[in-house]
Amino acid sequence: MIDLYAWPTPNAYKVSIMLEETGLPYNVVPVNIGAGEQFEPSFLKISPNNRMPAIVDHDAIGGPLSIFESGAIVMYLAEKTGQFWPLEPHARYKAAEWVMWQMGGLGPMLGQAGHFKRAAPEKIPYAIERYTNESKRLFGVLDKQLADKEFITGKYTIADMMSYPWTLAAPWLEIPVDDFPNVVRWQATMAAGPGVQRGMALLKDRQAPPPEKMDEKTREILYGKKQFEKR
Repeated sequence: MIDLYAWPTPNAYKVSIMLEETGLPYNVVPVNIGAGEQFEPSFLKISPNNRMPAIVDHDAIGGPLSIFESGAIVMYLAEKTGQFWPLEPHARYKAAEWVMWQMGGLGPMLGQAGHFKRAAPEKIPYAIERYTNESKRLFGVLDKQLADKEFITGKYTIADMMSYPWTLAAPWLEIPVDDFPNVVRWQATMAAGPGVQRGMALLKDRQAPPPEKMDEKTREILYGKKQFEKR
């Protein structure tokens, strides 16, 4: 059995989608990041960066294995099951390229755009414009890649599972997704998949739309001084 420590966010959805697609049995352990549960000592033993998602695979070879960072988790699950990450080097590293693109670009840039639009205590026009424009650029990169492909690398892989949840943030970040028709088509294909649907239902009862403006208490928990305490 795999324990998935998570909260309903794009990074957690990557893992829940992968778990659903592979059919691995798992148990969800909620980590309410808005309430500061990511700082609990028991969780920090699994995820020392005080971020979710994280997993503990109790059936790993050699004994229980804990993994943090969503990209590492998804790659581990792909290797464990032999699914959604081809073994042939050309195909494998095409998928790996787009995994790294998501981890180093799409997720962080959309995250920063969201922070300065919704969470920052004051509006900083330069920051909002900088990260929103970079997010739009990345949507353009993805749109071009999908111009002649059903999925990002041609076949359905972990690259699709990892990018899809983040692209759903476009409306509340005021990114005109209709300017990227190939992304819209791909999103519809992804959304129709039963495994994706089940994965996106992660902690459905805890899901809530992003607030128009983040309250001071939540902002302090997510971005305040506690982040920098020595642990």
